[in-house]
Amino acid sequence: MEERIEKSGLNDNRSFIILNKSRIKFLIDALIWGSLTFFGFLLRVEFRLLDYIEGIVVATCCLIVVKCFTIWHFKLHRQSWQNVGLSDFYSLIKADVTVVVFSVVLTFILRPKVVIPYSVPFIEGALMLLVLGGVRVLFRYYFKNFFYIRNLPRRKRVLIAGAGEVGTMVAREMLRNPKEGFLPVAFLDDDSTKHRQRFLGVPVLGKMEDMADIIDEEGIDELIIAMPNAAGDTIRKIVEYAQLANIPHRTIPRLNDLISGKVNINFLRNVELEDLLRREPVQLDTTQISAYLKRKRVMVTGAGGSIGSEIVRQLTRFDPETIIMVGRGESSLHLISIELRDKTGFQKFDIRIADVRDRDTLEKLFEQYKPEVIFHAAAHKHVPFMEDNPAQSVFNNVIGTKNLTELALKYNVKHFVNISTDKAVNPTSVMGASKRVSEHLVSLASSKAEKEQYFVSVRFGNVLGSRGSVIPIFKEQIKNGGPITITHPEMVRYFMTIPEASQLVLQAGAMNKNGSLFILDMGKPVKILDMARDLISLSGLIPDQDIKIVFSGVRPGEKMFEELLTSQETLEATVHGKIFSAKKNVHPNGIESMVSMLEKVAQTGDIVKIKKAYKEIIPSYTP
Repeated sequence: MEERIEKSGLNDNRSFIILNKSRIKFLIDALIWGSLTFFGFLLRVEFRLLDYIEGIVVATCCLIVVKCFTIWHFKLHRQSWQNVGLSDFYSLIKADVTVVVFSVVLTFILRPKVVIPYSVPFIEGALMLLVLGGVRVLFRYYFKNFFYIRNLPRRKRVLIAGAGEVGTMVAREMLRNPKEGFLPVAFLDDDSTKHRQRFLGVPVLGKMEDMADIIDEEGIDELIIAMPNAAGDTIRKIVEYAQLANIPHRTIPRLNDLISGKVNINFLRNVELEDLLRREPVQLDTTQISAYLKRKRVMVTGAGGSIGSEIVRQLTRFDPETIIMVGRGESSLHLISIELRDKTGFQKFDIRIADVRDRDTLEKLFEQYKPEVIFHAAAHKHVPFMEDNPAQSVFNNVIGTKNLTELALKYNVKHFVNISTDKAVNPTSVMGASKRVSEHLVSLASSKAEKEQYFVSVRFGNVLGSRGSVIPIFKEQIKNGGPITITHPEMVRYFMTIPEASQLVLQAGAMNKNGSLFILDMGKPVKILDMARDLISLSGLIPDQDIKIVFSGVRPGEKMFEELLTSQETLEATVHGKIFSAKKNVHPNGIESMVSMLEKVAQTGDIVKIKKAYKEIIPSYTP
C-alpha cells in the first residue's frame, strides 16, 4: 500500500513538472509570436511607425488571442525542444498558415478604418517560422552539444573502416545517440577519391594501411568495421592491421542480418571466423524462387537441424501457404518455432515429430498435408559415429530417403530437393557412402516422375557453425584454455555459411531440371590448421603460445581433402553463377534390389557385411 502511494506521489510530481514545462513553453511562444506583429510593421514601414500605431495596436490585440488558440490547438507547447524534428516544424507551418490567413482576412475587414499593409501578415508569417523555429533549433543544439554531452561519461573515440553508405549510417547512429558512448573521429577507406572528404562532418583520413598512424595521432579507442559486403580477404587484412595496432575491433552484422538496411550501434559484434571466410553475397532470383514456393505447402525434414532450420527461415520470405517441419528432435523444433513466432511473427507452420524411417507415419503426414515441395535435410552426418554404427546410416540416410521419394511420387509432389554432401564423392566413410546412395535414389525417382515433377539433389561441403562442426568445438577448446585438437596439419575442407548454403538450395530447387545433381560453388578450400589459428587470434590470444595446437591423427572414414565431383562427372554451368550441374548423374542399374539387399544386411548389424553391401552399390567407396 505504501509503495503504491509512493509511486502515485512520483507520478504526480512528474505530471506537475511536465505541466509546468508546457506552461512555460506556451508563455514563451505566445510572447515571442505576439511581439512579431510589431516587427512585421517595423520591417514594412521602417521608421513611420507613428502613422500606423492604431493598426499595430489593433492587429496585436486581435491576433494574440488567435495565436494563443493556435498554439494550444496545434500543441506547439507540448513539443520536446531538445528532440525537435521535422514533424514539429510541420506543426509550426500549419499554425503559421492559420494565423496568416486570419491576418489577411482581418486586414480586409478593418479597412479603411484601420490600415494594415497587405504585406505585414506575410512578413510576420516568415518571422514566426524563423524565430520560433530558430528557438527550437538553438535549444536542441545547446542541449545536445553542451548540456547533454557535458553530463555524459567520456565517449570512446572510434575509427570507422569503410566510408561507404553503411559506414556513414554507423557514424550517424553514433552522433544521434551519444549516450551509447561512441564518438566517430575518422573514416578509413581504400578509395582514394574519398580521401580528405567529410561525411557528416567526419573526415576520411587515409587507407586501411594507414591505420596504425591514424590511431596514434587521433587517440583512437576502438575500430568499427562497417563493410558488410567486403570479401573475407579484405576483412582479414583489416583485422591484421588492427591486431598490429593493438586496437579493439568490432564489425556490424552481414547484410543478411540487417533489418531493411538499418544499422544500430547495438548490433555491433566481435569479428568472427565467418567474416574472414566471407564471399560475395548470394544474389538470388527471388522471382524464380517465389514462383515455386509462394502459397505452396512445403515440407522440411530435419527441420530442427542446422541446415533444415535455416531453410525454414529462408522459406518464410516467400510466403508459403504452410511449412510442415518434420523432425525427431523436439527441443530443436521447439526452438525454431519460438524464433519464428517471436522474431519474425510467422505463424503458418506445423511441427510434426516423426522419423523418416517410419514410413507409416510419413504416409499419414502426406495424406494430411499433401505437400507440394519437399526439402529433405534429415540425415545422420557425423562421420566417426556412422563408422561405428553403419546400420543406422542405412536406416536413416538411405531408407529414409527411399521412403520420402516413393511417397513424393505417389502423392504427386512437384519439387523434391535432397540435401547431399561432398563426402558422397568417392566416399571413404559410411556416411559418405550412404549419401551417395541417397543421391542415386533421388535420381531413380526422377526417372519415374511425371511431367512437371522435379527431383534433384544439391551437393555442398561443410557449413560454418553447424552443430558438431569444427568451429563450435574449437571455440569451446579455446574457452577452456586449449589445446585445440586437429586431426592432421594438412587437412583441408570446403566451407560456406549456413545462410548461403540454404539460399542456394532454394535457388537450385527453382531451376526445374528434373534429375539434376547440383553442386554449389564452395570457393577455395581452407586448411583446418589456418582456421584454428584465425580463431585463436580473433579471441585475442596468440597461437602456439597462449593456446597450443595438437594433432590427433586422421579418424576412420576421414579424407585429407574433399572432392565435389566423381571421375565420371563433369561440371556444367547453370544460369546461376554459384550453382553447377553434374553431367552423367545416372543411378546404377538394379539400384532398387541393391538397396533392398543393403537394408536386409543392415538388419543383421554386421559392420563388415554392411560396408561390403555399400561397396557393391558404390564401386568408388573405399573404406
